[in-house]
Amino acid sequence: MTTTGRSTPTREPVPDHEQKRVALGYLHEAWAEARLDGIDGDCLAQACLFAALAEFVTTYGEEAAATFAERLGPRIRNGEFTLEQQRQ
Repeated sequence: MTTTGRSTPTREPVPDHEQKRVALGYLHEAWAEARLDGIDGDCLAQACLFAALAEFVTTYGEEAAATFAERLGPRIRNGEFTLEQQRQ
């Protein structure tokens, strides 16, 4: 009796920027679905921030997560997270 094994094609590692793009797409879909279910945008934002920071703490530890969070203020003020830029 001969056994033929199925070969699973080896996947190339997905670049980090592509994973982030796909992940953001998933989050946009979940966000839109939650809004359709009547969940307030502010509640969604706070829940997302909590989940993200908890993941950072789990992955990198409290000190590294705190350092990352400390650097967010200047980035926010600099417009890095602003989706709609106002033209003057």
